[in-house]
Amino acid sequence: MPDTPETLANALLAAARRAGADAADAMVVDGRSVSIDVRAGKLEHAERSEGIDLGLRVLLGQRQAMVSSSDARPETLATMAERAVAMAREAPEDPYIGLADPAQLAQDRDAGALELSDPAPEPAPAELEADALAAETAALAVEGVTQVQSASAGYSARRLHLAATNGFSGGYARSTRSLYAVAIAGEGAGMERDHDGDSRVFQADLRSAEEIGRTAGERAVAATGAKKPPTGAFPVVFDERISSSLVGHLLGAVNGAAIARGASFLRDSLGQQVLPEGLSLIEDPLRRRMGVSRPFDAEGLPTRTRAIVEHGILTGWTLDLANARKLGMESTANAQRGTGSAPSPGTYNVALTQGEQTRDDLLRDMGTGLLVTSLIGSTINPNTGDYSRGAAGFWVENGEITHPVNECTIAGNLRDMLLRLVPANDARPWLSRVVPSLLVEGLTLAGE
Repeated sequence: MPDTPETLANALLAAARRAGADAADAMVVDGRSVSIDVRAGKLEHAERSEGIDLGLRVLLGQRQAMVSSSDARPETLATMAERAVAMAREAPEDPYIGLADPAQLAQDRDAGALELSDPAPEPAPAELEADALAAETAALAVEGVTQVQSASAGYSARRLHLAATNGFSGGYARSTRSLYAVAIAGEGAGMERDHDGDSRVFQADLRSAEEIGRTAGERAVAATGAKKPPTGAFPVVFDERISSSLVGHLLGAVNGAAIARGASFLRDSLGQQVLPEGLSLIEDPLRRRMGVSRPFDAEGLPTRTRAIVEHGILTGWTLDLANARKLGMESTANAQRGTGSAPSPGTYNVALTQGEQTRDDLLRDMGTGLLVTSLIGSTINPNTGDYSRGAAGFWVENGEITHPVNECTIAGNLRDMLLRLVPANDARPWLSRVVPSLLVEGLTLAGE
């Protein structure tokens, strides 16, 4: 019988014990992927890959080491374990590392209920090519589109298994189906580029190729003729396409690793107001058919829904075991890792409270200001929250969009920006970050 991720993970643990490890955990991921790119109505690139990744972490007292490989032969597993133990002997001591207590581990978590893998057959390369061509055709049909830079379709499926010497053993399968298009409008120095795409667990949930291509084309055409906005203090609406970046900065600031280092502008804000009173930020790693959902974290702890911010008040940090121990707290079951790395804290699906207004309502209330649809680069000071990013989008006068803008910079302070958020009601519910368009007053624009 061929090896499975589970049997390989258990074999790695057995090898670690033979090599002298006090404790160990192993992660094995195998999978396959197919990607198709088309250009000018023809197949440009096709790629298929299959492989397996094995990761082993061993602990000797309070010392640890990680090794990884893509070779599943028994002799390689033995060599991995011996090498990891030798490395651990030379590693510095860390009083905070260690596996979970058996009482903390996930028990009988049903990964199947989360529907993380599409039972439908893997799509044939011809199906993927047809989708990519349909997206390209739809983009080119938009008046003003001069070319389609790329149209691509892809599929991936993988199986993961995590096992540890504390008794944990669990795994699940995951699949992804994706489709993207990038359109260009205008010519010469006046060319503008924009895109659209979708990625889902289930093929049946994927938006149509025609919609994706058309949207990419319309966005590119709408951006032509852009000019710099005026310099000054103005309100800014962050379009739903990019508003989740603001939430991303908040999530980074409440990450337990940043808090333990003291490198966060929210490090002294636990139990304090960080969002407007009516807004909450809820994490739910158990949402069905979501690409980052999971029944347990990378240390075998059961995941659960939690409020990161509740009615504007910051309720806790995002923690794995090691950083929880550093801070004298309990893990929030947010450990993530790759096969070659130690666990570290990260977030899963999050949703910000939506408002009652549409995006158009926000633009009307804003009066004169900037609607941002694209962000470029960033200069973020994690200690102070000072924020500066290049941006493009549309200028708004008297609540109406007048023309596209680019080559401008938005600046402010994240602590103040987060406290002034006004949400719309247009968040896409199928994304892992469900965040609507957001109005922020009083930002500094650097344009003309």
